[in-house]
Amino acid sequence: MIIYNVTINVQEDIHDKWLAWMKEEHITDMLATKKFTKALMTRVLVKEEMGGITYSVQYTTESKEMLEKYYAEDAEELRSKSKAFEGKFVAFRTELEVITEQ
Repeated sequence: MIIYNVTINVQEDIHDKWLAWMKEEHITDMLATKKFTKALMTRVLVKEEMGGITYSVQYTTESKEMLEKYYAEDAEELRSKSKAFEGKFVAFRTELEVITEQ
């Protein structure tokens, strides 16, 4: 199992609109690709020196191959839908391999 983690720091002036978009549209669109089995969105409680509000969204997928398929078929289009917030957030993406779950 692979977790595709996206950590996003969002400027406070667009926070509410961005959060609604994430919850009502973007995460739903990600799951609609059928490449991910679930998504978990969390707020990072550590305050960033640069300001803003930070979130982590973890999308679970069955394999590295399925994640690569997402990159090839869906990533560009879904990322382009965030243009309304361009320059107002920073995203950092990490691929994680699940070793054990207890």
